[in-house]
Amino acid sequence: MKTQDHFLILSVLVVPLCLAPGGCKREPPAIAATPPPVVMVSLPVEQEVRDYYDYTGRTAAVDSVEVRARVSGYLVKVTFTEGVLVQKGDLLFQIDPRPFQAVLDEAKGQVAQWEAKLARAEADVARDERLLPKGAASQKDLDQAVADRGEARAAIQSARAAVDRAALDLEFTRVTSPINGRISRYLITEGNLVTADTTLLTTIVSTNPMYVYFDVDERAVLQVRQLIREGKAPNPRANEDVPVLLGLANETGFPHQGTVNFVDNQVNPQTGTVRVRGVFANPNEPNKPEVLLPGNFARVRFLIGQSHRALLVTERAIDTDQGQKIVYVVNDKNEVLSRPIRVGALHDGLRVIEGGVQPGERVIVNGLLQVRPGITVEPKLVDMPVSVARQ
Repeated sequence: MKTQDHFLILSVLVVPLCLAPGGCKREPPAIAATPPPVVMVSLPVEQEVRDYYDYTGRTAAVDSVEVRARVSGYLVKVTFTEGVLVQKGDLLFQIDPRPFQAVLDEAKGQVAQWEAKLARAEADVARDERLLPKGAASQKDLDQAVADRGEARAAIQSARAAVDRAALDLEFTRVTSPINGRISRYLITEGNLVTADTTLLTTIVSTNPMYVYFDVDERAVLQVRQLIREGKAPNPRANEDVPVLLGLANETGFPHQGTVNFVDNQVNPQTGTVRVRGVFANPNEPNKPEVLLPGNFARVRFLIGQSHRALLVTERAIDTDQGQKIVYVVNDKNEVLSRPIRVGALHDGLRVIEGGVQPGERVIVNGLLQVRPGITVEPKLVDMPVSVARQ
């Protein structure tokens, strides 16, 4: 038999032996141990905070005036530039004063005429009083002189009142600004007839300070009233300063600070809210116009209570389990624990934790998707991250 045939027969005999149970057995490779996942942990931030509620509101001018003439006549001059700041007493419109000057001159003439009649009547009275005892004048003459004197005195009083009224009408031909503020455009041009107390000429709104009106929900009202009763919050009705913050649509955060100066006396039953008003400084400097305009949409932060110590964590550390807010903490054995929490307001990108976390505990702030309660992790301590969208 050839050598090749011997090799073939040997191969046929060996292969079944390797396929048989226990034949040609090999040891499986050892499985490498899985390292614990690495997670980022931070200690809760402790700082002083003050509770608040956020609302939306509208700005409004403290003073708003519709300028109308108080006499009728033809408009002869407009003396202001539209949209500028005006001061109280500035001349805005001029109504033709000539007819009113003529009436004033006529009234002054009446005064002079009756003053002359009064002088004559007083002279007649004095003469008749001297002549009556001598029989040179009758009682009737004296009575007539006294009556003429009384008539002249009354006429002078009436004529002087007419002078005052005519002078006032003449003054009203100069339409001046009743307040300091920013003026609108003029609604009547020169040459038009202006009707007293009817024709609207323009409007003026004050600019500094500025009001902001917003509606506070009933729950917040009840909480604030409770804090006031407990002496833990200032009372705006007692002229105590209650701070309120404001931010415009194009501003980040609430850069404007004011105080509450009005709280309505009842809850609106249709909306369940109470109207509140804050007042804010709104200065106008050279080349720097005022920031707030009447009618601006505003974000309002209503501060309540007093400052208190609180624990804060980043919002990315907060998870939800069956509707319950939770955070994951790492204990001394590097085991993950789930903690139900109560959350509060957001302060500078961090969320207040009102219960469930203790100071100094290590809170997982990154890697929440790879952890579950009970597993062991490898924690790495980092500073508490702050949310990008700060309030």
